Amino acid sequence: MNQTHWDLMQSDATVEENCPICLDKIVKEKKLVCNHKFCSDCLQQSIESMGACCPVCKNVFGKVEGTQPEGTMKHSCHSTSLTGYPECGTIVIQYSFPSGVQTTKHPHPGKHYNGTNRTAYLPDNKEGREVHQLLKRAFDQKLIFTVGTSRTTGTDDCVTWNDIHHKTSTHGGSGSFGYPDPEYLLRVKEELKAKGIE
Repeated sequence: MNQTHWDLMQSDATVEENCPICLDKIVKEKKLVCNHKFCSDCLQQSIESMGACCPVCKNVFGKVEGTQPEGTMKHSCHSTSLTGYPECGTIVIQYSFPSGVQTTKHPHPGKHYNGTNRTAYLPDNKEGREVHQLLKRAFDQKLIFTVGTSRTTGTDDCVTWNDIHHKTSTHGGSGSFGYPDPEYLLRVKEELKAKGIE
């Protein structure tokens, strides 16, 4: 081994890493599977605010639980087909949320929020059924909805979608949140994967 290589190894070994959250020397180091290191307290605060994902690379290292209020998810299968999927029927998903009072996980704890009912559609084929099962897992982990401001109406303190896109129309294309949209199932699986659902 040449001297230069040995010097590099020694200097690497003596470098103290700073926590990417507080930017100070790491105290009670916690190392994630992605190899990023943090102060124990900093990582705990990050988990409480962002969920169990790495603050640097967003790699999910545990079960992420969202801020979705109490509600139900039901489904039924229909023989009618969606535009772009003439060979199969349709899975119809019904989400229902009663009005309630916001918790500490929501923007205005103790304040009333308005509930909602939403309907979504998937093709009743192998990939559609796979996405349906993934959506059920995401619902159980409280990831599909949240309480906040509606992006479409601007209404505050209501149950609204939470970054996992759904098709709420059977037609009209992607501009109308409907079909046909040949890339939708792939996109929604990627959105779910980013939240640790795969």
